[in-house]
Amino acid sequence: MKFVNPVALARGHGSAKSGVEHWWAQRITSVALAPLTLWVIYALATLGGASYDEVIAWMSNPFNGALLIAWVVTMLHHAQLGLQVVIEDYIHVAWQEYTLLIGVKLLAALGAIVATVSVLSVVFGG
Repeated sequence: MKFVNPVALARGHGSAKSGVEHWWAQRITSVALAPLTLWVIYALATLGGASYDEVIAWMSNPFNGALLIAWVVTMLHHAQLGLQVVIEDYIHVAWQEYTLLIGVKLLAALGAIVATVSVLSVVFGG
């Protein structure tokens, strides 16, 4: 039994077959971000009056470095997923939509790479 309108199939407006995965990815990243963001807020509040050396020592802890990387990567991926929905919903010129989608994905990937390398260089004393 199919739940797709026959008119939608005839017009090519059927399922794109990727909506469920996108929806789940947004939900999973949001659930992961809840405790990670609380941890970041706590860490920032704790380090409020800390010196540069104290912050470097805090980041050098592998646990803190790993959580910081997890927070940044998850946050950037979640933001990319959200911006993808906005672009797909509101940009109706094909080349502009594709350009923006590629740009957002590249910026998120670049941000994740830069953040990861930065934190790892502090953790490993580079």
